[in-house]
Amino acid sequence: MARSVPAPPLCVEAAAPTQLNLLNGFELRHDDRAVNVPANVARVLAFLALRSRPQHRTTVAGTLWLDSPEERAAANLRTALWKARRVARDLVVSQGSYLRLGPTVEIDLDAMVARAHQLTEDPTAEIDPATGPDGLSDELLPEWYDDWVLLERERLRQIRLHSLEALCVRLSTLGRHGLAIEAGLAAVRSEPLRESAHRAVIQAHLAEGNAGEALRQFDELAKVLWENLGIVPTATTRDLLAALRPS
Repeated sequence: MARSVPAPPLCVEAAAPTQLNLLNGFELRHDDRAVNVPANVARVLAFLALRSRPQHRTTVAGTLWLDSPEERAAANLRTALWKARRVARDLVVSQGSYLRLGPTVEIDLDAMVARAHQLTEDPTAEIDPATGPDGLSDELLPEWYDDWVLLERERLRQIRLHSLEALCVRLSTLGRHGLAIEAGLAAVRSEPLRESAHRAVIQAHLAEGNAGEALRQFDELAKVLWENLGIVPTATTRDLLAALRPS
């Protein structure tokens, strides 16, 4: 959880762009400098950043201070908003009973999700052949264990896995087999029991002409599936290697 430290008054200009980072930990930056943010303000900023639309004050207060009485939760939110204004005047914008992040706040998560969706939803979109899995393997707010964070973390995990697999396939078709395998293995590391991730790596090895590496990856898949689930790889995966196995 973000460390609670006193925030200097108006340490960020209101109209200046501000970077809110949620991947691999919470951080607020301005002019490439980290800005001190109290823990209760960090929670409000993160919650609003993970919502695609303005949130009612009672929703924010009730979610962030779930164990507090309604009046106490509302008071906690007012205090957090007051502190947020001392960090930056337009960090959080109020629209009647609704709250949203200010228009100058840029969120690293948004860029990652946009890139992931491009990879999975638009197979015709051009990608840089030198693009690797960097930025697609980051975890959302590690060491934050609130329910609203855990739900978003799982949603992001699924987005990451699908995008890494798609990147593996796309890079392999471009002949960038090394980066393709790196992307596929990043998905495998994130979820070792995910057969489709192993299958993407196997296909990349085969495209590169490395049958032995493909067989080794298949054997690793077969081992983890059997030891953890008591099942064998599906026919779709087995068929990839059918021509390599002795009859």
